[in-house]
Amino acid sequence: MTAPDWTRTLAAVWRPRSVGLRPVRRLDPVRLDDLLGIDFQKTELVRNTEALLAGRPAHNALLWGSRGTGKSSLIKALLNAYAPEGLRLIEMDQDHLADLPEVVDDLSALPQRFILFCDDLSFETEETAYKHLKSILEGSIELPPDNVLVYATSNRRHLVAEPRADNHGVELLEGELHYGDAVEERLSLADRFGLWLSFYPNSQQQYLEIIDHLFADFRGDREALHRSACQFALARASRSGRTARQFWLERQRPE
Repeated sequence: MTAPDWTRTLAAVWRPRSVGLRPVRRLDPVRLDDLLGIDFQKTELVRNTEALLAGRPAHNALLWGSRGTGKSSLIKALLNAYAPEGLRLIEMDQDHLADLPEVVDDLSALPQRFILFCDDLSFETEETAYKHLKSILEGSIELPPDNVLVYATSNRRHLVAEPRADNHGVELLEGELHYGDAVEERLSLADRFGLWLSFYPNSQQQYLEIIDHLFADFRGDREALHRSACQFALARASRSGRTARQFWLERQRPE
């Protein structure tokens, strides 16, 4: 598979069987203004991304927290906002992280700025694939290129499962916590992300604000719309932005 033409390709996904990057043909059109209730997270990640584009020091970022709260959408929205300024996005599945160093090597000499997008990372205790990610973030004898950052999303703050047995190695010495080797190994991965952004479940008011944004042109009974939206969320046990969009899509179907 030939390398993408990054002057025309905005995003690509790694395909290990083809040993190459496949250009994304249909981008998610989500915009930064579409994402409500995460203003702080949005501001911080925009600031970090603008630093990358300007050639200033910038952090690898870990977006962690509740499902459906806009973590992945925020990264996609950044691409839509900053692609004209040279931002590009490459998605890597966690099962293929062993290929990450080769991908980074091919990007280092390019003029564009790249975000390596690792979505929904979650490693079990016995997995070792995260070690490839650690070496790219920090830990290799070679510094990572200035034009590449890793943005990862996860439901876990420390990315790796934390069995209760690991706590047996934690000691309190002279008022300070000292972690056992197993815990230190897990913390060492998350610590390599310089920017941590937390995402929390929406309140009902925040959920309804998202509903109103999606139904900005609605001219019917808005109170009834809100009741239906809340019933929809209750059935899914979630008031996330994803749930709000699913409700919006449901209402677009013809009667």
